[in-house]
This record gives sequence, structure tokens and C-alpha cells, in this order.
Amino acid sequence: MPNRTGAFVAAITLASLLPLPGTAQVPPQTPWGHPNLQGTWTGSTITPLERPAHLTGQTFLTEEEAATLEQRADHNRFVERDPRPGDPGTYNQAWFDPGTRVVPDRRTALIVDPPEGRVPYTNEMLERERLQIAYRVSGARNSWVDVDTGERCLTDGVPMFWLGYNPNHQILQTPDHVVILHEMFRDRRIIPLVPKPRSGIHQWNGDIQGWWEGNTLVVESKHFVDKTNDRWASTWRMPTQTMELVERFTRINTDTLEYEFTLTDPAKFTRPWSVRIPLTTNQAARGVTQGPLYEYACHEGNYSIANVLSGARSEDRLRIKP
Repeated sequence: MPNRTGAFVAAITLASLLPLPGTAQVPPQTPWGHPNLQGTWTGSTITPLERPAHLTGQTFLTEEEAATLEQRADHNRFVERDPRPGDPGTYNQAWFDPGTRVVPDRRTALIVDPPEGRVPYTNEMLERERLQIAYRVSGARNSWVDVDTGERCLTDGVPMFWLGYNPNHQILQTPDHVVILHEMFRDRRIIPLVPKPRSGIHQWNGDIQGWWEGNTLVVESKHFVDKTNDRWASTWRMPTQTMELVERFTRINTDTLEYEFTLTDPAKFTRPWSVRIPLTTNQAARGVTQGPLYEYACHEGNYSIANVLSGARSEDRLRIKP
């Protein structure tokens, strides 16, 4: 006869090893008991920040729609294309690292609030964003200040968000601090976890403070320096004195870190708005280059501004040529 007692005991033992429905995994811990956020994380995805117009009212892609987009991204990843007329071209495709996967829940936008998935610009800032997009293609280049901060190798600004290339972030921890090294521009953010008086000094990346709420690291940045006179690749990242940023980092499992941020700024937006991006240490799963971070030496050998300005002066001479 079969050993029913042994089978019953084995089943009970196996069941005791499985997580109960609805229970969360315990995140990895540091030796001092904080959730361990350390590692090299990528947020690369082909899911856009804002919901495209043709998907208005559609919060999620179907499995078939997601598969089609991912197959297209796989196919086009290293395909070179001729630049448009009047465009001098850009990097070869091998230098980009856009990823080839949508976010796991197949959302049509990374913005989760407002529900329409669009940046809630004021009318003034919406127009500024429209003009900046046009300016990057055909605007005047009379001075280095006509070039946006990213092209000047300064920064594209916070929060922790890049798509296209250099989408990685290395996180290090001590009991009193968390340090985030962003691959793009090598921005380094040193986040104190011990409460400290706010300095009130306005800075490019804000006056920063972090604390733990359960298994979530909350990071608040305020007192940004006003840089509205500079050009920014993305108007929503432009720092003002009224901008406030709250970021939340929650370690979900071994290779997943849920990252959320909320931006509040009455100078640019009609309401606060929020983004959610799952970060992963599994670079292959996002279809990006695998490996550690290397130095992003933007200024080293960067002839961009000199060449842009010299090209503009050549155009000037052609226009005034008798």
C-alpha cells in the first residue's frame, strides 16, 4: 500500500515553505538591519514617460501589443538610419542603449498620476516645452547659453530618470547615508538618513533628506536653485525655487526595486504628478548592455559646443555673403 502518512507529511512540509497568499517577500537586509538597496539598477524601458496620443484612454497594452513593440525594438536596436535633411546626424546606434522591453505590467505610460498619463503643465510651460522641442532642431546658436544644460555636460536635472542611454544607477549604503551614482553625467547624490536642519541653500539638485518608512526609503529634495534662464532638454526637470521632489525606493525582491517620484511645482505644473518605474539588476531582462558602470566623462574630448557655434558662424557668413 502507498505510504499515505509519508505523502501527507511531505505535502505539509512543502506547503510550510511556500509564501502565504498576499504575503510580501522579505527584502534583503543590510548587516545593520535596513532594507538593502545596493546594486547597479537599470530603469531602461520602451514604455514612454507620457501616454502617446494614439493610446488616449488606454492604461495598459494587451499582450499582443506589447509583444509587437518589443519585437520591433529588438529588430531596430542596431539599425543605422540616414539623418533627416538638414540634420547632421548623431551617435551610431551602438552607443545608445534604449532597452527593448515595456514595463512588466504593460502600462502605456510611466506616469501613474494624473490618470491620463500626461505631465500637467501650466499653459505657459506647455508652450515653453513646445518651443524648446522646436529650438533643438532649428534654433539660433549665438552663444553657449543657447545650448541646453545636458549638451553643456552639466546635468539634465533630477529625478532619477533617463531613457535612451546611460539609464543605470549605482546605490551604496551606510547606516547613516545612501549614495546614488547616476550613470548619466555622473551625478552623485549623498542622502543623509540622520535628521539635520535644512540649510536653506539653494542647489542644482536641491537640499536632500532621507528616512525609512518601513521597507521604503523616502527621499525629499527642496530648495532648488532657480535655473529658469537656462535651456533644458525637458522643461519638467527645470529647477525652480518652488520645486519639491519626493522619491520612494522599495526593494521588492532580489532583482527588483520599485522607484516612484512625485514632483510638485506651482511654477510649472497645475498639480503634483507621479511616476512609477520598476528598476532591475537583471540588465538582460530589459534588453540593455550588461556590466558595471563606467565613468561618464562628458567633457573629455567633447567638441560639441565649439563645433555647434563654429557651424552657426559659418551659416552667418553665408547669409551675409554679398
